[in-house]
Amino acid sequence: MGTTNTFRVLGKKAGTVVLLMDMFKGSLAALLPFFFHSNANPLLIGVSAVIGHIFPIFAGFKGGKAVATSVGALMIYNPLFFLIAWAIFLVTLFISSMVSMASMVGFSLITLLSLLFHDWILTSVAAILTIFVFVRHWQNIERIKNGTENLVPFGLVYKRKKKHESK
Repeated sequence: MGTTNTFRVLGKKAGTVVLLMDMFKGSLAALLPFFFHSNANPLLIGVSAVIGHIFPIFAGFKGGKAVATSVGALMIYNPLFFLIAWAIFLVTLFISSMVSMASMVGFSLITLLSLLFHDWILTSVAAILTIFVFVRHWQNIERIKNGTENLVPFGLVYKRKKKHESK
């Protein structure tokens, strides 16, 4: 069960724990080169945690959607980039009331934003992570198209839907 589903099913406390643990997984992986005084690129090592999160061996290669783990790796690699990405996610979440939409729009925009940082590794990884996020959100995309995607209980779309339902 991923972060969003944990929030939805088990509540804010459990959802926050899962979010932080998934982010920690990506962060810890990205920190390994520093711990071991390695020249390995921390973001590339962080991506290995993302791949492990998406395709976990002990869960039959059926894992999560890679958003929080990716964010953890990006946070360590470039904190400024992370803050900008987080702001994009939050604004999109408020507008759409959909975590899936915020994740996909956020990753798409950070891929474009990464070009401003003139860091080909960051841009390449952002593009790869964006592909992962879209592929993993395929069912969400179908629900968005059908108007059946789950909404978070705040934001513009949620308020509009609630207002429309009350009429």
